[in-house]
Amino acid sequence: MYRQRYEEWLTNPYFDRHTKEELQAIQGDEDEIRDRFYRELSFGTGGLRGILGAGTNRMNLYTVGKATQGLADYILKTGGKEDGVVIAFDSRRCSSQFALHTALCLCANGIRSYLFEDLRPTPELSFAVRYLGCTAGVVITASHNPPQYNGYKVYYRDGGQITPPLDKAIIDQVNQVAGYDQCKTMKKEAALQSGLLQIIGREIDDAYIQQLKAQLLHPECIPLYGKDLRIVYTPLHGTGGMLAKRILKEIGFTHVTVVPQQEQPDGDFPTVSSPNPEDKQAFTLALALAREVQADLVLATDPDADRLGAYVRDQNGNYRELTGNMSGMLLCEYELSQRQSLHILPENGAIVKTIVTGNMSKVAAARYHTAVIETLTGFKYIGEQIKRFEEQKNHTYLFGYEESYGCLIGTYARDKDAIVAVMALCEAAAYYRSQNKTLWEQMETLYERYGYYKETLLSLTLTGAEGAEQIRRMMEEIRQAPPKQIGGFSVIEMRDYLCPEKTGLPSSNVLYFSLAEDGWCCMRPSGTEPKIKFYLGVKGRDADDARQRLARLEADPVFHQNVD
Repeated sequence: MYRQRYEEWLTNPYFDRHTKEELQAIQGDEDEIRDRFYRELSFGTGGLRGILGAGTNRMNLYTVGKATQGLADYILKTGGKEDGVVIAFDSRRCSSQFALHTALCLCANGIRSYLFEDLRPTPELSFAVRYLGCTAGVVITASHNPPQYNGYKVYYRDGGQITPPLDKAIIDQVNQVAGYDQCKTMKKEAALQSGLLQIIGREIDDAYIQQLKAQLLHPECIPLYGKDLRIVYTPLHGTGGMLAKRILKEIGFTHVTVVPQQEQPDGDFPTVSSPNPEDKQAFTLALALAREVQADLVLATDPDADRLGAYVRDQNGNYRELTGNMSGMLLCEYELSQRQSLHILPENGAIVKTIVTGNMSKVAAARYHTAVIETLTGFKYIGEQIKRFEEQKNHTYLFGYEESYGCLIGTYARDKDAIVAVMALCEAAAYYRSQNKTLWEQMETLYERYGYYKETLLSLTLTGAEGAEQIRRMMEEIRQAPPKQIGGFSVIEMRDYLCPEKTGLPSSNVLYFSLAEDGWCCMRPSGTEPKIKFYLGVKGRDADDARQRLARLEADPVFHQNVD
């Protein structure tokens, strides 16, 4: 079947010359042909993500067009074409072309499109959907993936990514598009003249920045204690630079130095092996600059500026990494403690976190009489909770975070936002300086108060059709014969998230093990990369004990299986 698809793309006049030339160049490579054509790049629960190139299993104008035609068909079927769709894109290869192609396909279907004039962060797209009153939003991004990837994410009226059952309804519509030649399009000039295509930019930026400023709790501390705070920031060649610098300047931080080699957008990400703030190597240039200028805080946002990584300087002048769990807890504690201090902590407040995020926030939330709601992995489920809170009026959203360096303060957006995280972490640093503490000293305070929680993530990459089958088999073998001990810790309970009647959450291929002595681990296939991921967490008596417990857990053979 894959050979048949390959020949179709080579001979069908619908596919352009450049596409055919790329495919002709791999004629003798059967493995490459198979990988490009063994399936269609699936429109998953959030959209598309894949390697750039020609073929049905690649990101290209044809797969983007088919996804957009399916989305257009759904909008036309259910109503809302006049409200339109807003489209943003990041700095990746082909992002601007894919964004324009998306807009013109929607316009050709009679659906108004609002296209950002230049690259913008993903959280601003989430904000713009509700600000403009649109039916949907699309952002062209592959987040923190390597440069050969790109993606296509869909948002709906509430500003959140599509979730069940809406995702399935749109996927069904995409799957009903008979062929790539069924995708409508039109000329950009005609779309502009008709009024169906509108170019947007500065107005949305200004409104978005105002919403960020509204989340500040102690703005008075910034001119007093933040004026001498030294910050090094890198957008890692992505979208964050313009708005991160702007918000810090406008609220009063004056010593912000941007890593010059990484300031300009570049989809090749030439200075890093991976533009991922979870990757220590991504901080190499930023940390070198930080030592030069004696920075207190070192920040990095990923290409679409929805994830924030950070290092902070300790009392000995050393730079200490903040994992996503750590930076999330610093902001969680800051939001809860300062809202309580300012008498604005609601009685029905709630923290929302994913099931693979550390458990320290549960203890912190209990201290402030605040609920903790857990969701499946993926910030779209946290955004979904905001919508439910508003509809059911049972909780007031205070803060949401996930271990993979994403968080959201406020409800102006419904997705993780690294720009607001930059602002809030710097604000917190200024506030704690007013208390004669560094951020690292505050982190140590949290460990002493709540316990020495420590977490890590292990990943196994298995590519192609064979890799997908290996991952499926690994999950099924563990599901059928679950271990009684992991890392020497007894298994208290295994939760299988394929069983929604037992978990209370949507069905998902995830296994979670509660372990003795406050340990846990969780395993799941990645939804965006060819990987199986293992999340591990422990609680120790002190820092050394926590490290030792985590090392024991990490060494268990279940996380290091041989695959054939």
